[in-house]
Amino acid sequence: MKIALFATCIVDAMYPSTARATVKILERLGHEVIFPSGQACCGQMHINSGYMDEALPVVANHVRAFEAETYDVAVAPSGSCVASVRHQHPVLAERCGDAALKARAEAVGAKTYELSQLLVDVLGITNAAEQLGSHFAHKVTYHPSCHGMRSLNLGDRQLDLLRSVGGIEVADLPEADQCCGFGGTFALKNADVSTAMLEDKAKNIESTGASLCSGGDASCLMHIGGGLSRTNSDTTTLHFAEILASTIDEPVSVTGEVLVGKAGVR
Repeated sequence: MKIALFATCIVDAMYPSTARATVKILERLGHEVIFPSGQACCGQMHINSGYMDEALPVVANHVRAFEAETYDVAVAPSGSCVASVRHQHPVLAERCGDAALKARAEAVGAKTYELSQLLVDVLGITNAAEQLGSHFAHKVTYHPSCHGMRSLNLGDRQLDLLRSVGGIEVADLPEADQCCGFGGTFALKNADVSTAMLEDKAKNIESTGASLCSGGDASCLMHIGGGLSRTNSDTTTLHFAEILASTIDEPVSVTGEVLVGKAGVR
């Protein structure tokens, strides 16, 4: 299968290791991965903030970029961006009176999948240890992002994949379905509320005793990781794609160093 990678802004700019992990997983399964060079921001932040007119050319660019390539499906390691492409783009085009763009956006959106959707629903991956060779000998908890839960209805796809990784221990996160407080520009416009929500999330994460909090959206993990770091917590964050890409022979690294505990693997 020929798969187009939709990297997303924050992954491309701040977490390129997540994009590399996504490619590694798909190539391990024997698929060809391409990168549409015209892609940029999908416009989600503009739309969520109410800047509809400003979002239109951004959305049009995304559609053009992915129309310009020949591929079977597109994939992104981000539930929120895929939700925008699938749901917000056609709605925005219709609102702006561009029926042609709406139809084109629907066509692109129909071929675009969040990573766990693609792995489970299209490629039939249900056991990461057996089918991907995934191995990650750490205690992990999992935060499900809002867009993934509520817009894409991902359910437990990401969590089930994590639980199937070899050597992993997955601890249930109390109040897992509660928002972390990021919400894009919400964290800037409503900083006090966002901070209070983040504090609750961080306390719940630390209560699990996990060394890592994983999830499917780099933006949420960035927000959570920042909150944890400000409390001098030993817990950090890592995208689930990087855990799936980790093997015994090639364990995942964080900031260039293999994750090991203070007394060996944790």
